[in-house]
Order: sequence, then structure tokens, then C-alpha cells
Amino acid sequence: MRSFADIHALAAARKGGMAALEALLATTPSRPPAEIAALADDRILAAMTRRIFAAGFSIKVIDGKWPAFEAAFDGFDPGRCALMSDDKFDALLKDAGIVRNGAKIRAVQVNAQLLRDLAAESGSAARAFADWPDGDYIGLLDLLKKRGAHLGGDSAMRFLRDIGKPAFIPTPDVVTALIREGVIAKAPGGKKDFAAVQAAFNRWSEESGRDLTAISRTLAMTVGD
Repeated sequence: MRSFADIHALAAARKGGMAALEALLATTPSRPPAEIAALADDRILAAMTRRIFAAGFSIKVIDGKWPAFEAAFDGFDPGRCALMSDDKFDALLKDAGIVRNGAKIRAVQVNAQLLRDLAAESGSAARAFADWPDGDYIGLLDLLKKRGAHLGGDSAMRFLRDIGKPAFIPTPDVVTALIREGVIAKAPGGKKDFAAVQAAFNRWSEESGRDLTAISRTLAMTVGD
């Protein structure tokens, strides 16, 4: 496994130099923990929901319908969404302004309750995400998968990145780079693989001072166009 300095140099060579690479990395900034903690929990639920409904769909279509989603789900207030009545659920299934997927609509209710539980544990759900150590990112993914709904894999990772939480995403280019570096032998599919990926990212982060998002995107740019 090469040093991150070598990987960074490889990405820079492919992208037209250090300045060009840094400009690309700056398009996906992470937020400091204090900024994540300042987010309202309804915005956390909104971000979760956007990624869940985008899975297997077009994000542009979801974004185009987003004002209707905000109205339909009462601004994503966790308390109201967690207490969704059967009548409200039935009304949402008939709402042509949103994507009428019953399982994903019900997931909003489950995830709203998750956020309420995290708020009870940490003061706010946003604070729980802000305080979660980046060195145990895979632990946070496990929490979302086990206690949430439709928050496995890519949806959870992209949700975390959307709220500014540093996140690596094993896209095909990132996986290719990780295999090249000897971190894994194939696309990660189990706890052992993800633990190896986390360990490599932790090492590169300690070495470089870069966060998980920057490292992930740098790896991808050593492979992609």
C-alpha cells in the first residue's frame, strides 16, 4: 500500500496538476463537526429520505419533486413523521406529487423514530452524527443499517456525505484503486473487507490530515477520467 502522498501525486498527474486536483476536491467539502451538529434534525431526515427515494431512481427526478416531498412529509418533522397514522400513509400512497413507493414511505417513519432515539441519547440526532468518530465510519454505517430502514450501503454513504459527514464510497473507481493498493482483493462485501478499507483510510488520514471524503475522491481520480 502506497503512501497517500504518492496516491495524491498520481491523482494530480491524471487531473492536470496539484491545483487542478485541489479544485476538484473542493467541490465536495466536508463540514466541521460543529456545523453538522448545528443542522436541524428535520434536515437530517430530509437528507436521508432524498437518498432513499433516489436509490434505483433518478436523483434529478427526486429533486424536481422535492417541494412536494417537503409538503407531503410535513417538512420532515421527526415527531410528526414518526407518528404517521394509517390514514396519513394511505394519503401519501395516493399523492401524485411524490414517488408512491410504500416501502420507502414507511421507511421515513422508521428513520424518523431512529432520529428521535438518537436525539434522546445525544441531545439531537445531528449531534450524534457530528460526534461519531470518522475512524469508526463503518460502525456508523452498521448503526444506520440495523436501526434505520433502507439505509444500507450506497444510500447511507451518500446521505452522510450530503450532510457533510466525511464518508468513503466504494464506487467502481475507488474499488479499483483499493485493489491496486493491495487493501482488498475484490469489491468489499463483508465486515472483514470493510474493516480493511477502514484501516487503510485511517492510516492515510493520519498521514495526510485529509478526511474520508477527500481520500475517497482522490483514490477515484487515480483511476477515472
